Amino acid sequence: MTEETVLNERLSLTRRTMALVEGWGLASREIAELLQLPASVKPRHLVRFRDAEAFPDDPQVNRRVAYLARIEEALLTYFPRNPEMRHLWIRRANKKFGRRAPVAVMVEDGESGLISVLSHLDCTFAWDLTGSQADYSRA
Repeated sequence: MTEETVLNERLSLTRRTMALVEGWGLASREIAELLQLPASVKPRHLVRFRDAEAFPDDPQVNRRVAYLARIEEALLTYFPRNPEMRHLWIRRANKKFGRRAPVAVMVEDGESGLISVLSHLDCTFAWDLTGSQADYSRA
């Protein structure tokens, strides 16, 4: 893969992530917190990530962006024909999260909140977290 291809993929993922979190109604400060952007990236500078610049190539940022992409994918699976329900689910209080909205869990609890929401939506992710391994060679 060429360096230009990698950059284009990172730009595309950045734009997709920004559209997702802005669609959830997150403020710039909340987006910066959720992604754990470096302190050098001020919330007022997030506008540049919508169009011209990729997120910093930081392992923590990359991991959180990956969680968000999987959450988006899981929501598409849950509500394939109804984008309004995807938005409603992420913003509505949920008993599973102590009557907090999943988006609040992600912002307030950081990476553990992202993992909690993703585990709730994607049972394969939760299964992988447990370290469960099927031994198909004995079948």
